[in-house]
Amino acid sequence: MKLRKVTAAATTALVLSLTATACGGGDGDSGSGSGSGGGDKITVGIKFDQPGIGQQTADGDFTGFDVDVATYVAKELGYTEDQIEWKEAKSADRETMLQRGDVDFIAASYSINDERDKKVDFAGPYLLAHQDVLIRADDNSITKPEDLNNKNLCSVAGSTSAQNVKDTIAPKANLQEYGGYSECLSGLENGAIDALTTDDSILAGFAAQEQFQGKFKLAGLKLSNENYGIGVQEGSDLKDKINAALEKMVSDGSWDKAVEANFGPANYENEPAPKIGNIVK
Repeated sequence: MKLRKVTAAATTALVLSLTATACGGGDGDSGSGSGSGGGDKITVGIKFDQPGIGQQTADGDFTGFDVDVATYVAKELGYTEDQIEWKEAKSADRETMLQRGDVDFIAASYSINDERDKKVDFAGPYLLAHQDVLIRADDNSITKPEDLNNKNLCSVAGSTSAQNVKDTIAPKANLQEYGGYSECLSGLENGAIDALTTDDSILAGFAAQEQFQGKFKLAGLKLSNENYGIGVQEGSDLKDKINAALEKMVSDGSWDKAVEANFGPANYENEPAPKIGNIVK
């Protein structure tokens, strides 16, 4: 697929776009997964700790690409921004949250795969990401996957991304486990580690933070395909409605604005918006 390099863009453009299209809800019941819209609220699961994807800020607001996508979708379902109740959707809890009805839908760097698809339904995909590595901006020694051999590779405890690299791609990599992404980034900055691996969209979100701009870059290795979808309860009629909203977000330009606003400072070379139902293996 043709990649497109994202340049830094004003978040204001995205805010204006979302504000201009937001409209008040009509009559109806509160959000319960039916997608009728216009109720008291709709409950949406997102990540709270992934800059550029889904993050709760110090003042209690929520920012990120998934937040912008979810806000747009909720608007198309008939809900204004102040009718959205955000809930943290940790990776291990997402299927359970949907099955219990804790949330109406989840947009949380939620890759579609066969195992998850047995438990919940997915709208989308709305972003095609790839597992990649983040390296220092002046490091030109990692240009292909096997270059990770003999490098200090950072893994967040409990993550399988780095282990997958060590097991199948670069078995001589020196795998180091840290407690969180912030520790990996500090290690990368001070030279204690050479590369941090996870989805490129997540890496771009971290690299786009003000304190890291210009310090890191993505190697562009494309170690896997990650098709981000919006999870809904199995059998929910929200799936088709969310798909329609995602198609509209792409066609009216809001999807491109969201990509630029959240990933632009990292010069993230994103894939074009995927077609609904097109899962890239």
